[in-house]
Amino acid sequence: MAPTSAGRAPLGPVRLLRFDSVQRVAHWVNAALFLTLIVTAIPLYFGSLFGVVMPRFTIEQIHLWVGIALPVPIAVSLVGPWGRRMRRDVRRVSYWTRDEIAWLTSLGRTAIDADKYNPGQKLNTILVAASIPVLLVTGVILKWFSYFPLSWRAGSTFVHDVVAWLIVLDVIGHVVMVVTHRGSWTSMVRGTVSERWAATNSPRWLREESPTTGPPEP
Repeated sequence: MAPTSAGRAPLGPVRLLRFDSVQRVAHWVNAALFLTLIVTAIPLYFGSLFGVVMPRFTIEQIHLWVGIALPVPIAVSLVGPWGRRMRRDVRRVSYWTRDEIAWLTSLGRTAIDADKYNPGQKLNTILVAASIPVLLVTGVILKWFSYFPLSWRAGSTFVHDVVAWLIVLDVIGHVVMVVTHRGSWTSMVRGTVSERWAATNSPRWLREESPTTGPPEP
């Protein structure tokens, strides 16, 4: 790609790696685990549905062990040399600029020079990541309740239910956003996005990945 007279290359058909294979596998395994937890939680929450598909004991065991396995994909994707890009993205999500906070508090009505993830995506990632240890700890207390005081058990029931419902709403919102933003979906399937997509949705990240790339030519 030849540079322009200003020393910048025009946007072309080049595709940028947004998610490597480790990140994509971690995402889809994590999504499958969350979906399994939601599906098995429905008869646990609405007892009248027990026995419609599976016996109560089977549903409880699936819910229990899938819940215990929930942190595993993320943990594995973060350790070792294969987790370099995942660890870099954790740092991205943890870093917030004043413009990003203003964008979030204004519900997206202010201008922003978006990084790889916009503030909404960062907040979603933080909420989902935070929910994993909360659901795990409260779930352990609910399962092995005899080892914990009554106040812990009562509090865990409330927290577990509230966080679970928040995750259900988050998953619905996430699916809606993915369906209406095709580039986000394809990037998690194929791992790449076009330069034009990056210029529109993640211009700061585009400059980082392709420092010689400028805005689209008129």
